[in-house]
Amino acid sequence: MVQKPKKSRVAIFVVLATVVRQKPEVLISLFPVMAKDPKYQVHQDKQKITIWLVAQAFEGNLIVGLFMWVRLLLPMLSYSNRQNRCLILKLMERILSVPKARSVLLNGVVWNGERVVPPWALELLMRIAFPVYLKDKVKATQRFEAVYRTLKKIALACSPGSKEMKQITGEILQFAIKAVGEHKCIHGLTDEATNIFIWCLTQNQDCYKQWEDLYLDNIEASVYILDKLYNGLEEHSVKHYNLQSLKTSLKSFRQKNSKALAIRNKNFFRYAERYCELISTRLSWYEPILRRYDEVLGYVLLAAGAGGVAALYRNIQLLFTMT
Repeated sequence: MVQKPKKSRVAIFVVLATVVRQKPEVLISLFPVMAKDPKYQVHQDKQKITIWLVAQAFEGNLIVGLFMWVRLLLPMLSYSNRQNRCLILKLMERILSVPKARSVLLNGVVWNGERVVPPWALELLMRIAFPVYLKDKVKATQRFEAVYRTLKKIALACSPGSKEMKQITGEILQFAIKAVGEHKCIHGLTDEATNIFIWCLTQNQDCYKQWEDLYLDNIEASVYILDKLYNGLEEHSVKHYNLQSLKTSLKSFRQKNSKALAIRNKNFFRYAERYCELISTRLSWYEPILRRYDEVLGYVLLAAGAGGVAALYRNIQLLFTMT
């Protein structure tokens, strides 16, 4: 096979860079081919070309570049060699160092009807940032934790109460509870997955019902989550001041605990029952305070006048849903 002259290969790179930078969305149209063809994914030397192409897309459009980084380069981190993993990480670090890059990306969390960082990508990001085995905690992974924080914000950015928020929290809740239960001895992963799980509860009350459905099959993870809820209940009550859904779920959990203890003498159900009792008791202390808060809020909204009620209410909702 006759190799192309170096000048010819340089010309190809120049043309590709020019096209992709001017019209980065062209790369997205090629994504189905690039994702399936092994030469773009598996071959270590060819991976460098894929990384270079995504870098050109970033130069043309940050949002499109991140869209492609998530779908092409993020999966590569699990099977690339150390050099290529470093290149992938360096590319993201370089992009996030661009002035106002974070604000641009946070304002463009959806592109062409798709989440730029979808829930499945958040799970992969979390597992890379908080690896199961300490031997995986290489220098590149430690650096990735800083990148993870920004990408996590992009993955979770959504209008409170929206249909989209309900959809993504439902998906995130599923993998979060699995991650809590899989590796309870790995505190970094367990704590992060628990925090994300509780965040879903504060954003979407339907997640409580979803938790009830997952409870029996994930009792160990549920005990850990209940422990975290109990120890941080004051903070949780501020972020999600309407705790009726939590009370309803606790009642459901206690019924499940009672039935489970009658047929299987498991310590985890005993622990769960103890936490459910403690949380229920503490919630009974908070109820008068929360009722008083609702009354005060009503007076404030009334005093604000009809013209300013909507804007004031939106700000208050935002305050109580901030993570």
